[in-house]
Amino acid sequence: MDETEFWELVDAARGAAEGDAEEQADLLIDRLLQMDPDMVLDFARHFEARYNRAYTWDLWGAAWVLLDGAGDDTFDFFRCWLIGQGREVYEGAVHAPDSLSDLLDDFDEEIDGDGEELGYAADEAYEQLTGVNVPDLGIPPAPSEPEGTPVDFENERVLSERYPKLWERFRG
Repeated sequence: MDETEFWELVDAARGAAEGDAEEQADLLIDRLLQMDPDMVLDFARHFEARYNRAYTWDLWGAAWVLLDGAGDDTFDFFRCWLIGQGREVYEGAVHAPDSLSDLLDDFDEEIDGDGEELGYAADEAYEQLTGVNVPDLGIPPAPSEPEGTPVDFENERVLSERYPKLWERFRG
């Protein structure tokens, strides 16, 4: 599975789920169950690599503004949700987190931003297909700390200056 196929699967499931992350995860599992286990592992590698790549202070700060706070688990689930939004939103957010203000048409902090189940879709499909847990994916491990310069999440002035568009749209 190449990167284009990965994003096509993500996009197809998101479209069919109409923005519901849990439904998107269920649909992804259904689609992955139609593939051979090696393809499911390829999907898992693509997902995990993007999940790890999104582990940055800048993106965590953007999630903090969007969600009005984001601890460790919340940021983990946010990164899964972000992948579930598709290539354009994901790449835009990774390169310029404040651009999420322009990339997200609608965002409701009560229902959006949590894609925990998406993070388990490949594991679930692989286990159903093979009866065993996903093996080591053979990709570099996640960094122990987010990449980049730490953000003072408790300082509203810092957040509003670092994420002016997000701040104005979601907290202003």
